[in-house]
Amino acid sequence: MKKHQIPKSDTAKTCFANSHALANPEHFMDCGVKGIMFLPRIVLALSLLAPAIYAEAAHKPEASYRSVASKKDSARAIPAAAGEDWPMWGGKNRDFLANSSGLADAWPASGPRKIWSRPLGDGYSAIAEEGGVLYTAFRRGSKDVITALDAATGKTRWEYEYENPFTNAFVEKVGPGPYAMPEVVGDRVVTASGTGKIHSLDKKTGRPVWSHDLYSEFNGTPLQYGYSCHGLPYKDTVIYLAGGRGSGAIAFRQKDGAVVWKGLEFTNTHSSPLLINVDGQAQVVTLAANTVFGFNPDNGALLWTHEHKTPYGLAVSTPVWAPGNLLFVASAYGEGARVLQLNQSAGKTSVKQLWYDNHLQLHIGTAIQHDGYVYFSRGYDGPVFMNAVELKTGKITWQERGFAKAQLLYADGKIILADQDGMLALCRVSPQKFEVLSKASVLESIAWTPPTLVGTRLYVRDRKTIEAFDLAR
Repeated sequence: MKKHQIPKSDTAKTCFANSHALANPEHFMDCGVKGIMFLPRIVLALSLLAPAIYAEAAHKPEASYRSVASKKDSARAIPAAAGEDWPMWGGKNRDFLANSSGLADAWPASGPRKIWSRPLGDGYSAIAEEGGVLYTAFRRGSKDVITALDAATGKTRWEYEYENPFTNAFVEKVGPGPYAMPEVVGDRVVTASGTGKIHSLDKKTGRPVWSHDLYSEFNGTPLQYGYSCHGLPYKDTVIYLAGGRGSGAIAFRQKDGAVVWKGLEFTNTHSSPLLINVDGQAQVVTLAANTVFGFNPDNGALLWTHEHKTPYGLAVSTPVWAPGNLLFVASAYGEGARVLQLNQSAGKTSVKQLWYDNHLQLHIGTAIQHDGYVYFSRGYDGPVFMNAVELKTGKITWQERGFAKAQLLYADGKIILADQDGMLALCRVSPQKFEVLSKASVLESIAWTPPTLVGTRLYVRDRKTIEAFDLAR
């Protein structure tokens, strides 16, 4: 095996489905390439770059941006709610733990107080927030639109749109995306389209600064159900997963998009990378199609690898890093969950599997770790359970039904749950008990976007609308 080459899975390669497979979702179809199979019953994963710098004089004719904010608004963004910003996937630490307090212990039967609601196009992109400005992305015809909104009112500050034809290879009803969240990286907003096109924009105006195409430039793994990985800011770079040979991971300079390094070989999937610290060493953990591995964010050098084979290469969830150097990884389609314990000395990392359970299948949701336990919505093609699992042992201490597949966020001793049917719930969890404090239907199916919490203000969206709620006592 070549240095920095990750073992590849025969079943993790992707292909376009033909009309027969789409019309007969109970059938499997051989795509004509060894080891490539189409599984039409999958559910789309929710939730990116030698620099192709956008000079304003060289914009592509089909791309445009417009600012609708006044000079006064542009000069100073007033936070809509006191609280820690939520600039990237999962918040500042990518763990879906919000540094908020003062949340109500219950809501009225109709739900929490709605501050504003406005139409938004199709898509699943999560909502970033910084300094009273929201950033998300949606679909307008055949174009992807990246937008900045005033967090206090929902009014548009700027938009950047570009042609991006894409049809999801599963079924058209789940839509063409976009799936990835626009993340705030320094003075930029960086995001990816469902076709693997990366865009870095000026966060104040939406003016494009640089872009890359992971497929055409770097021969990345084509994700026929839509590229949904999120970039990982590190020092003066932003790291993206492309998959493929020799450029599986790429670090781009935030300023101008120049390639700082590229390396590794693996089949990419929908999971986003996570920055961790293993006994003083910075590492990036990546859940790929058939393995979980760690690499050096400074140069892309492979540090360790461990088998985790997700059928059809459809790992979606982001790994979870917990105290005690415990790494929780999970996926669906029969693979399940495992916890690895990592230890590092003199630059060498040892990996010990503490447990594995193929029944603990995490599909599209987020997992929350707190005080030695991990909480998540388990199941993908049958009954769905909320459950608590002890990280060190894998012991399930409780499991409860009552919600569809859900996205979770932890704040102020409570879990905010948003399921794919549009139900929003406030819950209290412990290793012994799951208690639903309040719930209300606020969105429409399919709602796969994780909620964003800044202070006591919650932002949610589905494929038609974006809304803000006040969760304060």
